[in-house]
Amino acid sequence: MVRRRPNPESPPDPDPALDLRDPAHYFNRELSWIEFNNRVLHEAFDPRTPLLERLKFLAIFSSNLDEYFMVRIAALKEQVELGVGKRSIDGKTAAEQLKLIDDRMHPIVAAQHQHLAQVLKPQLAAQGIYLLDYIDLDPAQRDYLKDYFDRQVFPVLTPLAIDPGHPFPYISNLALSLAVVIRTEDGEERFARVKVPKVLPRFVQLPIAHQSVPAVVANASGVGRIAPDSPPAWVGLPLEQVIAHNLSALFPGMDVQEYYAFRVTRNADLEVEEDEADDLMEAIEQELRKRRVGGSVVRVELPANMPLAFRSLLIDELDITDRDIYELDGLLCQRDLMYFMELPLPALKDPPWKSATHPQLKRAWEFGVDDPLATPATDFFSVIRKQDLLLHHPYQSFSSSVQQFIEAAALDPDVLAIKMTLYRTSGDSPIVKSLIKAAENGKQVAALVELKARFDEANNILWAKRLESAGVHVVYGLVGLKTHTKLVLVVRREAGQIRRYVHVGTGNYNPKTARLYTDLGLLTCNPEIGADASDLFNALTGYSRQSTYRQLLIAPVNLRQRMLELIDREITQHQAHGDGRIVAKMNALVDETIIMALYRASQAGVKIDLIIRGICCLKPGLPGVSETIQVMSVIGRFLEHSRIFYFHNHGQDDLYIGSADWMTRNLDRRVEAVTPIADPHLAKDLQEILGILLADNRHAWILQPDGQYLQRQPEGANSQSAQAIFMAMARPADY
Repeated sequence: MVRRRPNPESPPDPDPALDLRDPAHYFNRELSWIEFNNRVLHEAFDPRTPLLERLKFLAIFSSNLDEYFMVRIAALKEQVELGVGKRSIDGKTAAEQLKLIDDRMHPIVAAQHQHLAQVLKPQLAAQGIYLLDYIDLDPAQRDYLKDYFDRQVFPVLTPLAIDPGHPFPYISNLALSLAVVIRTEDGEERFARVKVPKVLPRFVQLPIAHQSVPAVVANASGVGRIAPDSPPAWVGLPLEQVIAHNLSALFPGMDVQEYYAFRVTRNADLEVEEDEADDLMEAIEQELRKRRVGGSVVRVELPANMPLAFRSLLIDELDITDRDIYELDGLLCQRDLMYFMELPLPALKDPPWKSATHPQLKRAWEFGVDDPLATPATDFFSVIRKQDLLLHHPYQSFSSSVQQFIEAAALDPDVLAIKMTLYRTSGDSPIVKSLIKAAENGKQVAALVELKARFDEANNILWAKRLESAGVHVVYGLVGLKTHTKLVLVVRREAGQIRRYVHVGTGNYNPKTARLYTDLGLLTCNPEIGADASDLFNALTGYSRQSTYRQLLIAPVNLRQRMLELIDREITQHQAHGDGRIVAKMNALVDETIIMALYRASQAGVKIDLIIRGICCLKPGLPGVSETIQVMSVIGRFLEHSRIFYFHNHGQDDLYIGSADWMTRNLDRRVEAVTPIADPHLAKDLQEILGILLADNRHAWILQPDGQYLQRQPEGANSQSAQAIFMAMARPADY
């Protein structure tokens, strides 16, 4: 159950002089995101995290940061260039935000690189994983790598000279490059650039015959020599070092003086004018071609010892300033460290997790239903007819629930139509294959494919074309709105009547991320939710402009209004009964109107717990404003992605799940669906989920009024990880 914190005997009256719009009452969105990514980085620093998982979190931190620069920093820089005077929710101009971001970001990134070099590499070596530098190699290893370079690497490389006859080359987005300093026969110093090819493995593993570890490496790592009966698990080095120490093959007759790795990040956000695009897919494909090389440069990563001459050349040619440069020692592009998660070393990873089949669905598959002629498909639908199902991924299997729901619908002769939204899916999506199969089986199939899903545009275009060629009705949503909702509608003929089955979820229809993200879903044949789903799909595919819905809360139609009403109702109930309670779990809280409503609720004395993984612009614990609000963030093995909204309503609890965060874009500029959970048993399950999350003291961080997050620390051995508890609850008895 959701635990209710004690109420003050008499909450103070709100100060009428307080302006809830005062920028001092809000955190900066961009800085809040940096603190989120810093919590991700902390998982790499935390010795309680298994060693290879720590490398994984370094990779996630780096990947997150790349996207942040490509989108958020790029947007702020554009505002500065265009002279846009718009201020952030906390009253900062774009230029002021960039300065604050730089001041906060540089030390975090420096700590990241220092931790890999000084802490993780020695610990990896202690476990037999040696990420070497070329200088540590013995002659036999260098000979092997010279042969590897000649056979596998040299044919792929393209050295580019930089001189009056060769203009500065275009440096593509996220490209890792070598700046090479060359001295010609007449003593003149020249520069060249060599791109490290992405088509080759980033890390080169030495074969077993060459996996000896030099004593200098072992001693520097503090682990001594490796015992003869303990062979190394992996020995190798980054590809750029293999290239760097064989540069003479690329510049024969020249004296290669020095090399320096550097990396460029560019603006990669798409600019599509939907109103002016005759063909949205073609317009996005054109923008994707631009993204492959990227827009203006927003960041350059390079070593501190790069010669001033080449550094100045980069600044001039890339049109950047010193502030855009990140001086880093050690391995660049640490997102590639995800490579090491493939090593067969289970002792250095989280214990493997196999999702359990939902208990009701498991009984259906194992025992069937009363009808002796029932098929797996009819079994599936009969379970949903008996009761709504609440799905909790990845603790409960996505493949044996949502994926099987769509597969069963594709094969069932009584299913007449399938309609669904696709925001993100996997590259080899079984969901899409089922839709194609359904169309081939003569069913009416409609798929709303969101072509504007950032960084999944190309994948979605590919699937849209395949679906269309199979006879699926493919639409791309409404102009000006992203379709972010997670919704499936199955129309089935039963005993001469039509029945609708619906899945409403919080996560994407992607089997791969369903194993990594925590999400919730509702499977139901509630007639009103089914009718709402039909109305929503008609609005998405046709000219309907539905303005009312029976059960579903739909953005941008009624979601914002209803959420504000629920908050205001809780204020009224608290004033009457003193038991006001709100718990909300989401990815981000940014919308000013929602935050002000929460501030008003707190001023009235309503107890509010917010479980927000990422950005939070609300300041908790402000005297007279938000004293009854607690904000926590859970960063663990799985990415917390579900959205849950709980309102106590004087004991008549209202609970909702859905696709929307409390962000302005979700409430006003996206199509979202949030569903009530009416079944009291499922509502109780949701309250239990929230209660377990609120009690977490292993992966939970508590937001302070000054913007810092403090990680909860268990007392003694009393460690409670919500995610571990959920795994134990879902684990079948014979697991």
